[in-house]
Amino acid sequence: MIPRVDNQAGPGDCTAVLSQRIRAEYLEMPGLCLTIEQAQRLWSIDRPTCDAAFDTLTATRFLDRTPYGSFVLRATRVCQE
Repeated sequence: MIPRVDNQAGPGDCTAVLSQRIRAEYLEMPGLCLTIEQAQRLWSIDRPTCDAAFDTLTATRFLDRTPYGSFVLRATRVCQE
């Protein structure tokens, strides 16, 4: 089950829940390749929250950022741009 981002959660809680959700999506679809803008639209989230979640996932080496600015699962790097 993918956690939902709750409007009543605090800023840190929201980022943690969102990071879990993004992690689950990338594990379910290892070829997923998204820009920040695409992720914002997909999960209906604001830019600062999205940036914080993706910063966490790249810092923990779960995701990599391609030279074109897309985020991919670290182990795969399958994005064709």
